[in-house]
Formats: sequence, structure tokens, C-alpha cells
Amino acid sequence: MLTFEQKLEIIESFEELTRHNVSLGRVNFHFEGSIREKKTVVYHLHPNGNGFVYTAHLNDYPSDAKGMTNIRDCSEEDLRSIIAASIDSLMTEELADFEPFTDEPWVNANGQELMLTREDADTWSVYADDMLDGIFTTYEEAASYLDQEGFSKKTR
Repeated sequence: MLTFEQKLEIIESFEELTRHNVSLGRVNFHFEGSIREKKTVVYHLHPNGNGFVYTAHLNDYPSDAKGMTNIRDCSEEDLRSIIAASIDSLMTEELADFEPFTDEPWVNANGQELMLTREDADTWSVYADDMLDGIFTTYEEAASYLDQEGFSKKTR
């Protein structure tokens, strides 16, 4: 496993990344050239060697619900590769991991129905018939909104 210092040296070799010190000795690195809203490439690199790289738009890396891949046990080659891939994914609008989504109906106790639709890889919309009710950046945000408004997934 690479040490914190070794990981810092590798990450800092990417001139397009900007270092941001955060709490508890952790460090984030941002890619200001991102064409997406997301700019954080390396998240919470910790002095114990743990940290994450943003890989939400990449099929080759396992990511958590926030689109982050743990880099604790990365080799130098793997770390360089994952960071380069992350930066590349933030420079293009085409997404290899965009998966089709079937519209999902949600209904409330009064029988009113709203439709949750995935517009593109970064946009989830809620419709009441043809009228847009809300736009969200994740499925979880949209589902939380629908739940708060008293709607639940319609069982077919």
C-alpha cells in the first residue's frame, strides 16, 4: 500500500488538479476544468492512506452510492490510471455508464400519480402528466422528494 505522502506526490503530479486541505488532515483535489457540476476528483485523502476518487461515470471501477472508489490499496499505476480516467470523465458529456431507465410511476393516498423519469445521466425529473414538477441530480434525491410529498412507488 502506498503511503499518504506517496499518494500526495502522485496526485500532485496531475497539474490540472488543485489541492484543497480539509478537516482532520484530509485533502481533496479538484479539477477546475470540469464541464460538469462535479469538480472533486480526489476526496478525503487521509493521512492513514485512505481516500476516494470520483468514478461515477466509469464502468471499470466499483463505486459507492456517491460515485466514489476507495483508493486505500491502489498501486502507483492503478492510482495514476484511476485519476486520469476520472479527469477524462469530467471533460466529456458522453457517459459510458448511462443505463436506460424505465419510467417509474409513484402514487399518493388520493390516487394522484407522478412519473419519475431519467432524462440523462445527471438528471431525474418528476412529471404530473406533461407538466414538470421537479428536477433532481440523483435518483435518491427524486425518491426522497416524492416520499416527502406523500408518494410511494406504484406496484404494478
